[in-house]
Amino acid sequence: MSRTLFVTTALPYANGSFHIGHIMEYIQADIWVRAMRMAGHTVHFVGADDTHGAPIMLKAQSENITPQDLVARYAQERPTYLNGFHIRFDHWHSTDSPENTALSQDIYRKLVAAGLIETKTIEQFYDPVQGMFLPDRYIKGECPKCHAKDQYGDACEVCSAVYAPTDLIAPYSTISGARPELRNSEHFFFKLSDPRCVEFLKQWTKGKGRHGIPHLQPEVLAKTREWLGDDSQEAKLGDWDISRDAPYFGIEIPDAPGKYFYVWLDAPVGYLASLKAYCDLRGLDFEKLVSPDSETEQIHFIGKDIVYFHALFWPATLKFSGRKVPDQINVHGFITVSGEKMSKSRGTGISPLRYLEIGMNAEWLRYYLAAKLNSRVEDIDFNPDDFIARVNSDLVGKYINIASRAANFITRHFEGVLAYTGDQGVLSFQWQSVADEVRGLIEAREYGRAIREIMAQADIINQAFDTAQPWVLAKGISSASDEDKESLQDICSTALAGFKALSVMLTPILPALSTRIAQELFGMERDFVWADAGVLPRTIAPFKHLMQRVTPDMVDSLFEMPEAAPAPAVEPGGEAIAPTITIDDFLKVDLRVAKIVACEEVEGSHKLLRLTLDAGEGKTRQVFSGIKSAYKPQDLVNRLTVLVANLAPRKMKFGLSEGMVLAAGHADDKVDSGIYLLDPASGAQPGMRVR
Repeated sequence: MSRTLFVTTALPYANGSFHIGHIMEYIQADIWVRAMRMAGHTVHFVGADDTHGAPIMLKAQSENITPQDLVARYAQERPTYLNGFHIRFDHWHSTDSPENTALSQDIYRKLVAAGLIETKTIEQFYDPVQGMFLPDRYIKGECPKCHAKDQYGDACEVCSAVYAPTDLIAPYSTISGARPELRNSEHFFFKLSDPRCVEFLKQWTKGKGRHGIPHLQPEVLAKTREWLGDDSQEAKLGDWDISRDAPYFGIEIPDAPGKYFYVWLDAPVGYLASLKAYCDLRGLDFEKLVSPDSETEQIHFIGKDIVYFHALFWPATLKFSGRKVPDQINVHGFITVSGEKMSKSRGTGISPLRYLEIGMNAEWLRYYLAAKLNSRVEDIDFNPDDFIARVNSDLVGKYINIASRAANFITRHFEGVLAYTGDQGVLSFQWQSVADEVRGLIEAREYGRAIREIMAQADIINQAFDTAQPWVLAKGISSASDEDKESLQDICSTALAGFKALSVMLTPILPALSTRIAQELFGMERDFVWADAGVLPRTIAPFKHLMQRVTPDMVDSLFEMPEAAPAPAVEPGGEAIAPTITIDDFLKVDLRVAKIVACEEVEGSHKLLRLTLDAGEGKTRQVFSGIKSAYKPQDLVNRLTVLVANLAPRKMKFGLSEGMVLAAGHADDKVDSGIYLLDPASGAQPGMRVR
């Protein structure tokens, strides 16, 4: 039965570049969308930039540009990321659009008509210098619990206390530095606590979509119970503040001068706005797709940090404005690196742009993430060693290895013609059955299980191929009997039939590679669909190299900071002086004398040494330094050096680097000046500060 699906991912906030969390979510959704299309379903897959709110307005002001200019700058980057990782949205739009303005205001008016909007006077901080009410994150002060300084207006990062901005001691605006004033303002609220909303949400969160699939995963449903309670408990839903005061970059509230929709009202409406713009381009009936009785299934892929908005506020907004409510909200966890939270300063952040710029294959990452993903709300971990092993072992060593071995025998001895001596019907049925199972797993978002099944089948093919030893039959092929020739042809053809079926199964995950295999190897004029798995191939073109292996150097480069632009040309003897800094800038860098108590080479690295340093702290530090070309480890033991002691620790492939030692060298590679580790004068002691 053919289905029509309206699929979205969370809208990225347009005040910065895409990060790896965005790419992970888009890849997850893209795999699912491709799998559904392979099954013959109609999918409308749309996205949009989330463009409104105070952070974008203030960042634009700081750069002396308009919010639209800021948004446009990041929008220009988008094709590099999406095309680079083979993520194929049908349409990408913006919440700062006529469609979103019209839809947001229409939904608001219908909520007003339903009696679900009310006004309340609230007291909040106002920046008298900036001339605006301050969001919580733009207020800092002393924590009222532990008295830590410079804490945000909603929570303390030291003791984790949660409080109101008005509880802060000596609060100040992070925008102007001024002491904020408490002022009254009339705000608009969506009455999420209304009994109608509560009753609807209690039923909807437990409900199922058109095909018996629950609206929410079990973990998400359990989370909503904390807010909604059960039949014996009262709901803990608060009314939702949907307004902000001017100045604000956003959509004006009808009939309320100086009032704007808070970004969390118009941002999810951006899903509908993007679909409407797409429908207008394609001549589709938008209202039919989003009407309450529409057979179109509305599917959202989101992160676990925005569950409240999507599992409560969004369905209620749609329901009581007379529109279709979501059929499925698929929530995923975060991505970590070697078990640590992503952090650029600690070297545990993966830049998707750097991944592409250094030439790493986008489908390696698509495969690796898919192998980790499932239908539950779990964080997934990127481990560099595991990444290398899994890609090289699974994709190259198991999967592509089948074609690279079998195809050569067929082209060399049988002019590319495949033939089977066994029951072709049984073979066809076998592969279609496996593909149907994998298809079901991907549709259920059990990507990891699907990949395990695919690789288990690859193992079976390789084992059968090794057991048959076709290379033995091929050695004497010129004088071999017809039976031996048929046996060689059958062994290789059977393996290639399996390779084609596995390629069909991997198509949603490896779309670019799959297209090459379908067209270049099997001579098809279209991409694979699920039904192709059971169609045995009859001919094959000469095998061409399909995928290289990952090398440790590539992964090392992924976690290294990109080199700075070359210094301007200068006279021999030195490079251009860096831009002027103040004494305050210099004092931020804590330089300490340190003793190298141990030093060793780093296995797998051609430039790093691992230094164990005593900086007078009562403990030692591990620091990796790229000085291997200049020093032997044994020559550095017991020497003094200078350590940047307050540099954030950085997670590298080989371990944690807890600082940086200082060395001198010429910036111009053409000048053979060497590398020179800095030596404090004799008499200096570990822990002394360099001033």
